[in-house]
Amino acid sequence: MSESNGRQPGRDPERHRGAVTLRRGAIPTSTADQRLLDSRSRGDWKTKDAWRALRILSEFVEGFDTLADLPPAVSVFGSARSKPESPECRMAEELGAALARAGYAVITGGGPGVMEAANRGASEAGGLSVGLGIELPFEQGLNDWVDLAIDFRYFFARKTMFVKYAQAFVVLPGGFGTMDELFEALTLVQTGKVTRFPVVLMGTAYWSGLIDWLRDTMAVEGKIGAVDLELICLTDDVAAAVRHIVEAEAALSAEQEAVREEAVAVAAADQRAARRASDGRDGREG
Repeated sequence: MSESNGRQPGRDPERHRGAVTLRRGAIPTSTADQRLLDSRSRGDWKTKDAWRALRILSEFVEGFDTLADLPPAVSVFGSARSKPESPECRMAEELGAALARAGYAVITGGGPGVMEAANRGASEAGGLSVGLGIELPFEQGLNDWVDLAIDFRYFFARKTMFVKYAQAFVVLPGGFGTMDELFEALTLVQTGKVTRFPVVLMGTAYWSGLIDWLRDTMAVEGKIGAVDLELICLTDDVAAAVRHIVEAEAALSAEQEAVREEAVAVAAADQRAARRASDGRDGREG
């Protein structure tokens, strides 16, 4: 019967919403993000947006709960359209393995292309491979190398998880989505929303034009500071990329330890001063 009606088990597109699985005609033609952001449906806001708020909250709760015990991790971005034999996919697979050997989990968007290559490298090297999927009009699905997966309805909930549970971003050649993640990370670091957050661009031939424009146009016109260019590490060397991340984490740990030691020293000095003041009062009273 399955041959006669044209259906091939396991090959039809499907969409997951928590415990709910939608296939074929049951898949809606729009996504939750589209419906939320469509200003033409303003008349529905009073009746539907309150429920959407609860759904959005549930995505944050599920993400926080699922990823809370994640080991140190690095988010890796790149094109879903890259072919497995492309230079960026080979680089991403090597990168995923190197990060896993350095003790990092690898977080991607869970899709094909560069994301799949990074997940594969991490998984085959014995590391934890994480995929944060997103509901899209065109179905991608999670790649087979993801060990821990979450499917999101809303981009902003998903983007929070990429930053909150990563120690660094590594960005390989990609399109609009990749650029979005790159500049969001740079903005968060520049504005101090996150500190000591390494951003590594891999693929010098691909990114050099962008770097030239940032330096020769943005910085020259004062739209960014020259120091902002130092937020980016550009390399083709996987070992150099991982070393940059490890060294940044070590530097941050050293700074935090120094702050703790200073706080302890200040507290001890305050206690000694308080004891001397108390002893002085007792002597005068005696």
